[in-house]
Amino acid sequence: IYKRHDAVRKVHNLIFFPTLSAVEKVQIELEKIGNIRSDGRPILGLDSRDLLEIVLTVDERGYFIPAHIWTPWFSMLGSKSGFDSVEACFGDLTEHIFALETGLSSDPPMNWRVSDLDRYTLVSNSDAHSPQKLGREATLFHTERSYDAIFAALKSGDPSTFGGTVEFFPEEGKYHFDGHRKCSVCWHPQQTQAHAGRCAVCGRPVTVGVMHRVEALADRPEGVRPDHARPFHSLIPLPEVLSELLGVGPNSKKVQNEYFRLLSHLGPELDILRNLPLEDIAAGGGAPLAEGIARMRQGKIEADPGYDGEFGVIRLFSEDPNAEIGGQIALFAEEKESQKSEGKSQKAKVAAEPSVLSETSAPIIPSSYQRDPQSQITNHQSPNQAQQRAIEHTTSPLLIVAGPGTGKTRTLTMRIAHLIQEHGVDPANVLAITFTNKAAEEMAERLAALLDDAAAVQVTVKTFHALGAQILAEWGDAADVTILDDEDRLRLLRRAVPELKEREANAVLARISEAKNQLVFVDGDDRTRDDRTRIERIQVDKIAEDSLQSAQSAQSAFYSDPKFIEIYRSYEDILRLSHALDFDDLILKVVRLCVDREDVLSALRARFQWISVDEYQDVNLAQYWMLRLLAGDGRRLCAIGDPDQAIYGFRGADHRFFGRFAEDYPNAVVLHLSRNYRSAQAILDAAQQVIARNPNREDVALLAEFSEQVKLDVHLSPTDRAEAEFVVHQIEQMVGGTSYFSLDSGRVDDDTAPVERSFADFAVLYRFNAQARLLQEAFDRSGIPYQTVGQTPLYACAPVRAVLDLLWIAHNPQSRLHWERVLSVNGKPPAVHSIESVTAILAQDGFRAGLPQILYADGLSAAQRDRALAVAGFYRDLPTRPHLAELIESAQRFWSAQGEDAITADDLRRLHARAARFGDRLGDFLVSTALHSETDAYDPRADRVTLMTIHAAKGLEFATVFVVGCEDGLLPYLPQGRDADIPEERRLFYVAMTRAARRLVLCLARRRVFWGQQMENPRSRFVDDIESA
Repeated sequence: IYKRHDAVRKVHNLIFFPTLSAVEKVQIELEKIGNIRSDGRPILGLDSRDLLEIVLTVDERGYFIPAHIWTPWFSMLGSKSGFDSVEACFGDLTEHIFALETGLSSDPPMNWRVSDLDRYTLVSNSDAHSPQKLGREATLFHTERSYDAIFAALKSGDPSTFGGTVEFFPEEGKYHFDGHRKCSVCWHPQQTQAHAGRCAVCGRPVTVGVMHRVEALADRPEGVRPDHARPFHSLIPLPEVLSELLGVGPNSKKVQNEYFRLLSHLGPELDILRNLPLEDIAAGGGAPLAEGIARMRQGKIEADPGYDGEFGVIRLFSEDPNAEIGGQIALFAEEKESQKSEGKSQKAKVAAEPSVLSETSAPIIPSSYQRDPQSQITNHQSPNQAQQRAIEHTTSPLLIVAGPGTGKTRTLTMRIAHLIQEHGVDPANVLAITFTNKAAEEMAERLAALLDDAAAVQVTVKTFHALGAQILAEWGDAADVTILDDEDRLRLLRRAVPELKEREANAVLARISEAKNQLVFVDGDDRTRDDRTRIERIQVDKIAEDSLQSAQSAQSAFYSDPKFIEIYRSYEDILRLSHALDFDDLILKVVRLCVDREDVLSALRARFQWISVDEYQDVNLAQYWMLRLLAGDGRRLCAIGDPDQAIYGFRGADHRFFGRFAEDYPNAVVLHLSRNYRSAQAILDAAQQVIARNPNREDVALLAEFSEQVKLDVHLSPTDRAEAEFVVHQIEQMVGGTSYFSLDSGRVDDDTAPVERSFADFAVLYRFNAQARLLQEAFDRSGIPYQTVGQTPLYACAPVRAVLDLLWIAHNPQSRLHWERVLSVNGKPPAVHSIESVTAILAQDGFRAGLPQILYADGLSAAQRDRALAVAGFYRDLPTRPHLAELIESAQRFWSAQGEDAITADDLRRLHARAARFGDRLGDFLVSTALHSETDAYDPRADRVTLMTIHAAKGLEFATVFVVGCEDGLLPYLPQGRDADIPEERRLFYVAMTRAARRLVLCLARRRVFWGQQMENPRSRFVDDIESA
């Protein structure tokens, strides 16, 4: 189940391998993508073309056959979720498809009507539901009984080796004609055409059957037989023939007794049905049986075709069989019993063949696909009036208040394009600042679509921190420093202050981060200096005086804690010795640089003359000052955001900076975007009812672009486990079922979801990552593919980190942390003085010249010297400026040769994908890996349900959103021992609600186990604020 060309595809495929070892290999590959253990038909969010590629890669003797290609659901040509051709499904790998399975709902003559299918060998298989079903459809071979011989016959279609197929009468298939099972409406395609595709009883679209789909794709009339068509035999299972003759159900004791009696007297069932002389059948089973089998072999049957999941009925006799053939034998002399239903619903009568329709009738429906009216934020052709005003305003500072789904990114990018194309602004003088790498990538992609290539690449689009890294690399002392992730920060702090336990160290790191965001400076090598003078040296003409005073007030708490300041200084010492910066230094040191050096500030203002900043409501004090320094008087500054979506107060963000924009820039213009292109009005209204309870906010109504009846549901489960199962079951329903069982058993109702959904259309949001476990277990049991965002990041996986260690050393040979990991053998790192010796050698001799000498660094063990020798060889063999893809592959091979764990194929693919846009720019790529955020881990291309925190979902949208844990205690979070920030929690809930486009489901549980505690919390106060809840 996956999306291709904006349509949901659901395709069953058969894959074949010659050995169990090949099967094990493909199991390993597929298990990286999804759960293949849930049942016999695994559900993968994987394109059929990509599955074929995996099969070809695993074993050259692996083969691939699309299954039951005409079934409306789950098939290559199906009307509900298929393609219009083999090429559309498999693209560049189409040549590797040589056979197609007819399925129960088609036979060869139906396939012959599509000339494009002539080149494929048609095969038939039985579904293995029970032994009785085996052989009702089959493929005939005249070959030796070997894997290679069978597939050679299928590839060639040679009649000397390939004998054709044994077929079910397709009318008996569950989706032969069109119709509605619930309304007992069964139609020929022409009747469907006459009714414009809608049921005459309920008015909903009928389920389009195989015949309708064949009519839509056919380029030949019925009855045409291609020159190279292979023979086929249409059979009725012997128990069904006996059922009609005896007038009782095929599973009745009477039929079963006679069935096994005939097998013992006449031989195997297939031989009776296909080959046994009729006189032998009459002698052993009676004249009515012989007559029935004769009619079957001649194709003289009467049928009530199957439709909408209801099996069809095939009859050999229109009246009493004994009366029709003019006599009877003792076997059939008993009084005829009334036929039992055998669990089937009442048969619908097939309407009479329609008369010739007029030329004005509606055409045959070519496909059931209707594009989902997805978020029109990227689809509507021209900006609305408010957006246009923002795009064209260039004469003073501009603040754009943009609610959720109002086209914020699009407006910013179109404004930048307008500046360049209409006002002649040099693109090199344009800076756009975002808060996540993903947002920066999206903005760069949009600019590339609006501008020519030469202009687009000159625009600087970066996060605050990536911009800081660039400025420090150009103007500061950070050209070759390492940027640390959280794990390395923790390691260095505990090395600087060994007495700190891990939990204490994490708390200290959080406080250091807070201090840096509040511009608390310390100089590790100048302990006599009064650090507070750093703040006082920021002149009033650069930063507003009241902002200066508020900063000094916020910093006083840190400076009044001498123990913390001493730890902070020790941490800064070890950063300097390690040639490293942490995440927050990238802002702090830029502010310091701009304050200390007028030449740098002047150069930056000359370069970045036009500045646009996204998500302005989320800036902290350091980012605010950095922006104000760069923007100067702000006359060419544009900030956009939504104070109702300010959710990062716990990280030091202060949404009040958004509110004081007009004070900072007195001639600023403030514009509002209120036209929402994402969500239905009912969802927006509910979200507005929640956020309206927050104090000190400007009330801006959001108006949906389209009107649509949507559902906003609140569901109470008895437990958190039941809550997870409810979510899984609802998604299965809304996708339209993940198996025939779901559709045919009534677990899902195909009439309830006129718009097809793929798994990628769903998100499950929660307040804390700890809530993900039960959801993951439920999704694992169901087999529904999913991705969990915000858990172990790609770059934290040990094999990926090992590859990046080698890359970091190539970028910064003085990086002690990375040398320590690279030279560790069997978990034993070199001593600190050994690493110092290695970096000293490289500092003295240069990188390439010094590499052979690192073997002689002080204190290395024999194993570590061997590793050093291998590492020197690795760098020696690299080209001068390797492409990142080549560098990653070389590093991967190095670690494999060293006997270390290899990167999984999926992680390697993800690593290459993230490196692809950087070409040979190693430094930029490494900075991006260090600056990754939780949101960056979200892969929109994955056809999987997304599980993520609400914070990580910021900026994203999904057709359907489930918010779990809607209880007081979780949403809002009410921590023990300290005050809750209810306004921010309310904004967080508002963000969660406004991720939903078409359906929003708020879930809560009576009882929940969370962080080891049993909880019985009331319904969230935020849910109570919704009038319709």
